[in-house]
Amino acid sequence: MAQYAKTAAVRRGILDACLTIFGESGFHGASMAEIARRAGISHTGLLHHFPRKEDLLMAVLTLQDERSADYLARNEVLSAGADPLDVLRGMATTLIERDQRVGLVELSAVLTGEATAPAHPAHDYFETRYRNIRSFMTRLFTRLGDEGRLSTDLPPAHLAAITIGAMDGLHTQWLFDRSAIDVDACVTSLMSTFVPELKPDAQD
Repeated sequence: MAQYAKTAAVRRGILDACLTIFGESGFHGASMAEIARRAGISHTGLLHHFPRKEDLLMAVLTLQDERSADYLARNEVLSAGADPLDVLRGMATTLIERDQRVGLVELSAVLTGEATAPAHPAHDYFETRYRNIRSFMTRLFTRLGDEGRLSTDLPPAHLAAITIGAMDGLHTQWLFDRSAIDVDACVTSLMSTFVPELKPDAQD
């Protein structure tokens, strides 16, 4: 058990170093030697846990998915008949708890730009992730539309893409000026233009 705990701690230290370095330099700009140095282990020790830099990248992305699992798990809530409006409320903070996980926000901002290149090792990951989130949100807006709770004729798929685009852009701005950008308020204000029940006065 002690050896397992030690191994887990070493791996966590490596991933924490990757969060910082990938966020600073991107995937291509990061070196295995620098990751090992930041993690406080030898280069050989790093290769024992992660033989390739691509293995590190996928481990970090998996960590990001685990930390946003609460949001993705809403698919199960929807199938149980939950009100889609409850899912939309506070969604920005559920997807990524920014104040506690700045490294993940920085990492996403850097890697999503890099990974648009088809040859990037994270290209398929982000393509699939965006497709899944768009599909999930499209189902939310479709249900609201079917219930007569939307104030727009825009297709649900367009509303999903617009909302995700706003969230991504606001997160990037937030990284530059955290005191000036209230991501949650901005996203909620946007969505309230086509979901009237999200307006503050509608909740009184």
